[in-house]
Amino acid sequence: MLNIWLFLLVSIVKVIVVTVVLLTSVAYTVLLERKLVGRIQNRWGPSRVGPFGMMQPLVDGLKLFLKEDIIPANVYKPLFLLAPLIALGCSLMSIAVVPFGAPLTFHGIKLFQIADLNIGLLVILGVTSIGVYGIALSGWSSNNKYSLLGALRASAQMISYELSLGLSLVGVVLRSQSLSLADIVNVQGTHGILSWNILGGGQIFAFFIYLMAAYAETNRAPFDLPEAETELTGGYHTEYSSMKFAMFFMAEYGNMIMVGCVATLLFLGGWTSPFGSLIPEPHNILLQAITPILWFVAKVFSFLFLYIWVRGTLPRFRYDQLMSFGWKFLLPAAILNILGTSLWLAFL
Repeated sequence: MLNIWLFLLVSIVKVIVVTVVLLTSVAYTVLLERKLVGRIQNRWGPSRVGPFGMMQPLVDGLKLFLKEDIIPANVYKPLFLLAPLIALGCSLMSIAVVPFGAPLTFHGIKLFQIADLNIGLLVILGVTSIGVYGIALSGWSSNNKYSLLGALRASAQMISYELSLGLSLVGVVLRSQSLSLADIVNVQGTHGILSWNILGGGQIFAFFIYLMAAYAETNRAPFDLPEAETELTGGYHTEYSSMKFAMFFMAEYGNMIMVGCVATLLFLGGWTSPFGSLIPEPHNILLQAITPILWFVAKVFSFLFLYIWVRGTLPRFRYDQLMSFGWKFLLPAAILNILGTSLWLAFL
């Protein structure tokens, strides 16, 4: 009985800590983007609120929380209110299966993973694919032609690129022979960077397919057609205000962080050091716990930096170019990668 209560207590603490860290990361990813894009465009970005503008996310959150919540007269209210909850809920739920540190245990309970599932990768793909319902329902329930067009674009785009994204990960699964995220990381932890799937695993082609599909999945530039301000005013969240708009905003950046976590786990060795056994493992138990988390955070940060850099560099595609690229290039490339990986493993 004691073990059950201990398990529940540790699980609740893990959920609270991970949720707080994720939401804080979402807020400061927005600040990071505004700062970096500002530098790319030769301006300062936020610099007034707090030292170096570090308090800007708190002020933005407070502003959105205090703004008047306007619900247009002709919306279908139940789905209009449910849509942002679905989008944000799916964005937050998928982090539950991510192992973000070494497999240290406390009374048999893993400390750095909320739920250790042997089909973790499948769960992430399943939960994130449901997020498209939030976008589709928001556009339809708004009773606005621009919102509906944005939702249709987003749904078609996400469904199209999700196929390529899922297939790009098959090569990694074939190599590791497991859908468990911890097992996939362990396969890459032998010789440091040379064991990572992006290099030693021969999945560099799959990584770039995943990268391009992930930009489209999260509606980010140069694939941000659903929110094209010049054509659709604001896309699927045109009619949303106050915290409901903030929830869509948080869902987008939460998905960005989630995509970075999956890329880190599947292609960049997860929490393992790029130096492998060249640097011996520290004897201090605190360092053994903290060092892998720092490696994991550094890799996810690098991925987010690349995300923002691409946004500040590349122009937006036309919609027909977007769909042609997904179906005529990325999908065949992902299938070829599976065939190549299968042949490589068969004759290895």
